[in-house]
Amino acid sequence: MSAATHTEGALNTRARAAVILQQVLPLNRQKLQPRSLSELLPAVADADKDQGLLQELCFGVCRWYNRLDKLAAPLIRQPFKSKDAQLQALLLIGLYQMFYLRIPDHAAISETVEACRQLGFHWAVKVINGMLRTAQRDKAVLESSLPDTTPIQTAHPKWFVDSVESAWPEQAAALLKANNVAGPMCLRVNEQQLTREQYLTQLAQHNIPARAGQWAHSAVYLAQPRDVNTLPGFSDGAVSVQDEAAQLSAFLLDPQPGERILDACAAPGGKTGHLLERQPQLAELIALDQDVQRLQRVQENLDRLQLQATLVHASLEQFAQDHPQPQFDRILLDAPCSATGVIRRHPDIKWLRKRADISKLADTQLRLLQIAFSLLKPGGTLLYATCSILPQENTRVLHQFLKQQPRACERSISAQWGLAAERGSGHGRQLFPTIDGHDGFYYGLLQQADLQHADTQGH
Repeated sequence: MSAATHTEGALNTRARAAVILQQVLPLNRQKLQPRSLSELLPAVADADKDQGLLQELCFGVCRWYNRLDKLAAPLIRQPFKSKDAQLQALLLIGLYQMFYLRIPDHAAISETVEACRQLGFHWAVKVINGMLRTAQRDKAVLESSLPDTTPIQTAHPKWFVDSVESAWPEQAAALLKANNVAGPMCLRVNEQQLTREQYLTQLAQHNIPARAGQWAHSAVYLAQPRDVNTLPGFSDGAVSVQDEAAQLSAFLLDPQPGERILDACAAPGGKTGHLLERQPQLAELIALDQDVQRLQRVQENLDRLQLQATLVHASLEQFAQDHPQPQFDRILLDAPCSATGVIRRHPDIKWLRKRADISKLADTQLRLLQIAFSLLKPGGTLLYATCSILPQENTRVLHQFLKQQPRACERSISAQWGLAAERGSGHGRQLFPTIDGHDGFYYGLLQQADLQHADTQGH
């Protein structure tokens, strides 16, 4: 019997988490296309009275998956069958509570065993109970027996550890550590409405501890995450949720009055809104996205900010076919990528991404870059951005593009944030995820070769 035979209301939080994780993690299961937490969690979270715990269990098990899997191995006498993937997920949920949360062991065990019963694994109730009680008794032994390898100790897949240590040997340890600490909640102040200092004063008046960001002068970090509806001015568009690294895009692109701007992969609209906040006197800003539902989110964000853009539902390829002439002064290409710079906010990325994905993404990124550049006016500026920390998607894409496109030249980014990408290659600038700071992000700035401007300065 599976969870499908039970009504959703009959399942406790641990059972719900098992149903979700069975669809995300690389468990011993039938070959199903894995799905992301961001896709699965919203569909069930509203129905769960303990939404915070549900998210904690799902995020935490994904964050520490391969460590938990190694902890579980000595407890399992017979390998799980593919039809028992939910049971396998449930064991990891029990271990996560016992090794990583402050939930008392007896409560973690009893609730997880009850979830086993609710999911219809009646035959396994004593088995799960026995394994978790053994883990409770042998905690120190199990932890000390974990392999002393970087992938297990930092809970990352080996291919990713190898890639990071090769590309960024000096930053690798700090990067892997930061990936396992939940990112802080960062806000972007709408400087058309008020200054950052004025908003910090408002937060203080509401007893909401916060501090100014270091690099983007619109950025504010909250000491603790909170519901956006409790933030002063949020409903009126005074502030948005956006990581500080992502906020740098509007400063780097530096839109000017009367210009036409293309936000080439716009959804969910954070950068679109910021560009309009930075320059309210644009001739036009076109926000382009091929996902109609995500494009609706762009409109909702703009409505809250009381801003206007031209929204176009199309792929960049389709748009370029319909508008073949260069027509934009500035283009932002926030390219689809591995999202390896935001693992701390989406820990399932560790297990959803595969090594083979990276070269496919790099091919897509290069193609999109070529198309976007064809839409740029002579002398225009294109900002290439990803939330990846892998050079194959970043500096090497720019390197390949510059070799193929004689009309393109690179503008250096002189800034105090981040590093010159790939240890001084000169192609773009790389930010790494930092504990209590910004996410991992990459920027490269390009221009038509026939009209070069001075180097862009960091903000």
